[in-house]
Amino acid sequence: MDKKIIEFNQKLRNKKIPALQAGDVVKVHLRIKEGEKERIQIFEGLIIAVKGRQSSSPTITVRKVSHDVGVEMIVPILSKNVSKVELIKRAKVRRAKLYYIRKLTAKQSRMKYKDLKKFIKKEEEKIEEPKKEKTEEPEEQKTEDKKNKKDTKEIQASQKEEKKK
Repeated sequence: MDKKIIEFNQKLRNKKIPALQAGDVVKVHLRIKEGEKERIQIFEGLIIAVKGRQSSSPTITVRKVSHDVGVEMIVPILSKNVSKVELIKRAKVRRAKLYYIRKLTAKQSRMKYKDLKKFIKKEEEKIEEPKKEKTEEPEEQKTEDKKNKKDTKEIQASQKEEKKK
């Protein structure tokens, strides 16, 4: 695309788009107006296609199976009716468009997922834990530890010989 068009499209965007790709499991929070009341409905499913990444109106196609019937929804990400798109899992896929999943059953379309909540928790724990500094042991303690290891090996070897007899 031309740089001017890309810059123009970027200016029109008023929301930040999450880094979504095919194979992600997402929850799409949609605002629905019924008369005077407004509520939020959640649509959870697998992203099978992402279209128009650089345009002013990118869309994602989300698919889920409900009561043995496949349901797909094309969601314009920057729409005012979409309150948020929440990423739940990320699958390892090799294609940009996963249209072949339409033909597969739920059991056949199983993928290798990376659960993001567990991954985030592990990273937070690593950050919180201070690094322990190695303290040097006195040489006397090191020699005692080596002697203890030799003694335990000798005891284990003698026990094995007794079992053989």
